Amino acid sequence: MEKQQEAARPESKGPKRQRRPRRKHNKSSANATGAKTPAAEQESDELWSIQDFKVPEVEGKVRFHDLNLPDRVLKAIQKMGFEYCSEIQAATLPATLQGYDLIGQAQTGTGKTAAFLIAMISDFLDYPVEGERPNHFPRGLIIAPTRELALQIADEAEKLTKYTNLNVVSLVGGMDYDKQRNQLETEIVDLVVATPGRLLDFARNKKVMLNKVECVVLDEADRMLSMGFIPDVKSIIRMTPHKERRQTMLFSATFPKDIQALARQWTFHPQEVSVVPKETTNKNIDQVIYTVSDDQKWPILKKLIEENDYQRTIIFANRRDETRDLNEKLKQANINCAMLSGEVSQDKRVKTLSKFKDGSIQVLVATDVAGRGIHVDNIDLVVNYTLPEDPEDYVHRIGRTGRGGEMGKSVSFATENDSFMIPEIEATIGASIRCEYVRDQD
Repeated sequence: MEKQQEAARPESKGPKRQRRPRRKHNKSSANATGAKTPAAEQESDELWSIQDFKVPEVEGKVRFHDLNLPDRVLKAIQKMGFEYCSEIQAATLPATLQGYDLIGQAQTGTGKTAAFLIAMISDFLDYPVEGERPNHFPRGLIIAPTRELALQIADEAEKLTKYTNLNVVSLVGGMDYDKQRNQLETEIVDLVVATPGRLLDFARNKKVMLNKVECVVLDEADRMLSMGFIPDVKSIIRMTPHKERRQTMLFSATFPKDIQALARQWTFHPQEVSVVPKETTNKNIDQVIYTVSDDQKWPILKKLIEENDYQRTIIFANRRDETRDLNEKLKQANINCAMLSGEVSQDKRVKTLSKFKDGSIQVLVATDVAGRGIHVDNIDLVVNYTLPEDPEDYVHRIGRTGRGGEMGKSVSFATENDSFMIPEIEATIGASIRCEYVRDQD
């Protein structure tokens, strides 16, 4: 159905929709008209200028200064502690700031979230909507496959819009429906970050209208495909303006044929960027596989956590009952831990993740779906208590450590029941993993 609808509209053979010229920003106060008040003013009594954000030029690096961003965005970037663009940001922002569509291949932890948020927010600031606008007509839409990822994106969007009047609303399942509906009814909504199911519910009930959306971002498209969300996403896309009249950015860690087809269908003359490390896994991660028996796993795990001085650790298991059992054992061993799995309520998962971030919780036990939304810096150790059934999940699991240039460590347990997965995992990451045989403990 969607292909027919897209085909029915003739595509221009020339350039994409007429581009709005980037405005040259005068280097003045970040608290100029449009900044949030009074919260932003309380943050700093003095007017901010670009002179407060000095970043030296470094060969081979792109400064955020060099991109002609609005001062209010630059101030937020400075407050977040960033100075130079990551590789994906440097590769995509010059095009997306000009309004080009984008197909980007990038994994978690590369800075892609800030890449698409900075482009979207800058455009909204450069070209504010004139006149009054109904509450429930957002300008920007970001769709993510999991609640945790959507909330992480919304959190980063809040930080980047801190000195603006732009309002971010998250619409995710498993959280207070009435509260989200009330936001749509009572607040001017500029940017919606959503999971497909909850967004479709609101859209079908006319609580949020998508026909005036200026920019659509689809994040982790491959995960949306594997989780069965593509039919919902197709329905959502049909509610937005035609691809010639919106900007579309699609990001995916991998590009199976189905995602390639959707990317071509949903974007208009896109720029294509791939930022993929030569090795699928981060070279800053020390990887080891312990070949063990089932009854060796728990004592070795406990010893690992103790030897790691109870530093921030994530333990992955394949099943909910496994995470439940491990969580109980860890608590009985007086280890400060919590569990993230599908059986934990969303509110509790959000609180747990927040406590893990601030160090109140030291060890998380998670399943793959719950763990996909964990974007926390300074994770020292990742343990695969059971090897994942999908080799791609191995990459995502251990990618939680060794981020931001820091060294990390991953330890995987392999028993006679799942050791057959090792060659497949090594083929996926394009490297061999050190294996150590663990003798029986006396």
